[in-house]
Amino acid sequence: MRLLPCGETAVLVETDAVPSVVAVLAGLDAELVPAARTVLVRAASPADLPAVRARVAELLAGPLPPAPVADPAQTVVIGVRYDGEDLAEVAALTGLTAAEVVAAHTGRPWRVAFGGFAPGFAYLDGGDPRLVVPRRADPRTVVPAGAVGLAGSWSGIYPRPSPGGWQLIGRTDAVLWDLGRTPPALLRPGWWVQFEELP
Repeated sequence: MRLLPCGETAVLVETDAVPSVVAVLAGLDAELVPAARTVLVRAASPADLPAVRARVAELLAGPLPPAPVADPAQTVVIGVRYDGEDLAEVAALTGLTAAEVVAAHTGRPWRVAFGGFAPGFAYLDGGDPRLVVPRRADPRTVVPAGAVGLAGSWSGIYPRPSPGGWQLIGRTDAVLWDLGRTPPALLRPGWWVQFEELP
C-alpha cells in the first residue's frame, strides 16, 4: 500500500484491498472516492490536508480488516430477465450452461465498488469467480439502457444507451439514475446488489 500526494487537498491510497481501506477510513472527516485499486481521500482545504494525511497513515498502519460482508440494509435487489445477446457466449467461455451462468450471477451479492463512465453506472465486484470473462472483441455501438453485463471480474448495468463492450447476459427495468431522487444514483459505493431472475 502506498500514500501518494494528489494536488493541494488530497492523498491517493494505492491498494489491492479497496473495500477494507474504505471501511477503515469511513469515519474520517474527508471525502472518499474509491476506484479499482485506489482510494482518493480529499480534505476540505489545503490547510486540513496534513492532518488528514497523518490520520490516514495512522489508520492504515495496522492490519486491515477482512473485506466487508453484505448488509441487508444496504442491499438493492434488482430483477433481471436473463435473455442477453451474449449469454450463450458467456456460457461457452466459462464452461457453464446458461442456467448455471444465471445461478452464479444471482447466487451471491455483488459489492458496489465505484462509479463508472456514465451517471448511475456502478462497477460491481465480488461475484462468482467462474464468471470472469473478457470484454467483447468487437464492442457494440449502442447498448440499450438496462442491459446487464460482465467484463473481467466486474458486472454492471448500463444506465442509458451508450457504446459498450461488455458481455450482455440480461436486462433490467431498474432506473439507475434519477435526478428526482436523493441521491440520484440507485447504487452507491459500499452498497450491495442482489440480482434476482425474473420470468
